[in-house]
Amino acid sequence: MTLTAKRSLWMALSVFLVIGAIAAWKILTVRAIIAKMSQQKPPLTVVSSTKATEEIWQRRLHAVGSFAASEGITVTNELDGAVTQIAFASGAPVQQGELLVQLDVSAERAQLANAVAGADLARINLRRAQELRAKDTNSQAELDLGEAQARQTAATADALRAVIAKKTIRAPFTGRTGIRQINLGQFLKGGTAIVTLQALDPLFFNFYLPQQDVTHLTVGQVVQITVDAYPGVVFAGEITAINPKVEETSRNLLVQATVRNQDERLRPGMFAALDVVLPRQDKLVTLPLTAISYNPYGNSVYVVENKGRDASGQPVLVVRQQFVQLGSQRGDQVAVLKGVNAGDEVVTAGQLKLRNGSSVQLNNTVEQTNSLRPNLPNT
Repeated sequence: MTLTAKRSLWMALSVFLVIGAIAAWKILTVRAIIAKMSQQKPPLTVVSSTKATEEIWQRRLHAVGSFAASEGITVTNELDGAVTQIAFASGAPVQQGELLVQLDVSAERAQLANAVAGADLARINLRRAQELRAKDTNSQAELDLGEAQARQTAATADALRAVIAKKTIRAPFTGRTGIRQINLGQFLKGGTAIVTLQALDPLFFNFYLPQQDVTHLTVGQVVQITVDAYPGVVFAGEITAINPKVEETSRNLLVQATVRNQDERLRPGMFAALDVVLPRQDKLVTLPLTAISYNPYGNSVYVVENKGRDASGQPVLVVRQQFVQLGSQRGDQVAVLKGVNAGDEVVTAGQLKLRNGSSVQLNNTVEQTNSLRPNLPNT
């Protein structure tokens, strides 16, 4: 073998040894990294939690409905006439019998004066005829004629008084007026809308309940009503009427409650939610709605379990996915009929990052909403 060939062989062998050493070093380095990573624990998932509580819930029937005035009409005129006086202000309270609008009755008043004079004369003539008949100096026919004329003239005067009364439009009940729809001097045809009049205290609240709830309803039951316009305020009332007939199309029963409204905060037409308070109470385990994971295959929660402590003395917390049976809902709370016991620690935020058996770390610095009557934000 020539010297050149030997040098080439040694050169190739040296390169091979260098490459092999580098490859061996890389392999050892990768194995060391893998071994180190295998010894590291996966990062803990940070979640919020709360304890399931046991509460006493009064049984209720929930419904929605609207307020209606105990008395409410649109005031109209029965007879034609020109407006000579408007005695009310828009949106003002009025008392029963108070004058609202006066139509022109000048002609009727003149005719009434003439009719009253005729009635007075007819009464005088009748009295004379009665005196003469008592002395038998006139006939019975003359007395009958006097009586008929007296009744006829009195009826004519009464008819004119009725016309004047119909053109003098008064409040039929105590209430509050709406926005007036007429102007002074305007000629009104019969049936023209003048103003709305609503009696605001008390108010009726009309609502529907399914027919299966009819056995739970009685007149005098207490109801609690909440209105979006007054967050956090509960208006109390009682059931005063139950429709004797169930609606054929919906199979619902119309119920009416009465609510006092001295301060007139409530108005007819307002939409509101209502709870009929039943006498029975239930002891239930409750959770915030945020604790429930709603799924097509079943609702579930993640229950936090303590598995002891690690080498550093920190508690080892893992979650167990638990399917639950839910009951009624009130505000931010929901009743759990099966699956959770009072005192169980349940995850309320961060469920999307979890699976059964995940290790977690609790962070409850942010308080979760859990109110029976939550207030809407920015209200």
